[in-house]
Amino acid sequence: MNAPPTTPFAIDTPADLLRRYAPGASVFASPRQTLLASGKRTHLPAGDAATLAQRGAALLAARGGVLMGTVPFDHGTPPRLFVPECVAIAQGGHGGPAPAAQPRGASDPCGLALAPTPDGYRAAVEVALARIARRELAKVVLSRSLTVAARVDLAGLLQRLAQRNPHGYTFAIDLAMGDTARTLIGASPELLLAKSGDSVISHPLAGSIPHVADPVEDARRADNLLRSSKDLYEHQVVVDAVADTLAPLCRQLVVPPAPSLVRTPTMWHLGTEIRGVLIDPAASSLAIALALHPTPAVCGHPTEVARDFIAEVEGFDRGYFTGLTGWMDAHGDGEWAVTIRCAEVGADSATLYAGAGIVAGSDPELELIETSGKLRTMLAAMELDGALEGWA
Repeated sequence: MNAPPTTPFAIDTPADLLRRYAPGASVFASPRQTLLASGKRTHLPAGDAATLAQRGAALLAARGGVLMGTVPFDHGTPPRLFVPECVAIAQGGHGGPAPAAQPRGASDPCGLALAPTPDGYRAAVEVALARIARRELAKVVLSRSLTVAARVDLAGLLQRLAQRNPHGYTFAIDLAMGDTARTLIGASPELLLAKSGDSVISHPLAGSIPHVADPVEDARRADNLLRSSKDLYEHQVVVDAVADTLAPLCRQLVVPPAPSLVRTPTMWHLGTEIRGVLIDPAASSLAIALALHPTPAVCGHPTEVARDFIAEVEGFDRGYFTGLTGWMDAHGDGEWAVTIRCAEVGADSATLYAGAGIVAGSDPELELIETSGKLRTMLAAMELDGALEGWA
């Protein structure tokens, strides 16, 4: 991966960069490198969603440096992409031992709000299954949001997420508007698109099950996931969509015949790493990522039918959740992760998100349990593990 320009001071390791983070800055950390952006930002000018990649490339051509930020799930929320004044970069993975002493992730929550409620989520899954039975949909992803009234220590939370997510994509993107502080922070296991020269990689995930404490039962669950016809079908829908989008852009495309297991702190996932060689090396990582977005892993299939269904029944605005977050340099190289296992954090509250793919054979109760397992990624890092007790 070509590195964007660095600031004059020397940085030894990704851990050094993560320790330098403070609210108001932005971070994107991957298994390859960590970027810390600070200083004045030049934001991408407003415009039509169809020209987003072109406007990003034009801003980089004019300003140089690196384009960073996040793009929402749909066009109802504006993208937050910018060229920062300063970017520091450290090569290599960002995992490793946690610091000896870290501040508590969040104050004790004084209130919770779920959208939808557990009963509402089960009902939405039932409606989705009825539409699938009528063949209006093959798959749809239905999500939940959990708002916690608590003060969150962003720097400590970022450290914990990075330490627990060494093989994934950890990020904190400043969303502040005027005097309103807001940060998108998370630890995504899913790579939408990485590009270096003429090489591209996408690693879609679909098909999941939560971990359990008993190692024997946990291993059994992982093995069953690899054999589950329902989960393998859900996964194949996503892989086919990604491969179909990349194939016309690539002179060579390698798609493994079967998925592999991907482990995160709270979940087992099915994942397939797709690699390609571009016909046109000048194609930008953001343009290709936007062509893939949204994949059936976060929306469904057919895409527009699934998107309309989500707007009809989900009951809340996803915002940047299930969008894409990352960076791109002036050569078009970059990394874009799917914005999942994340929260939007304000001064006195945090809103967390999680979703599950619904296909024929899905069980409303099991899908609810899956979303709870995914919510626990952020809750555990915030040291609010028990916040879902009694809420499902």
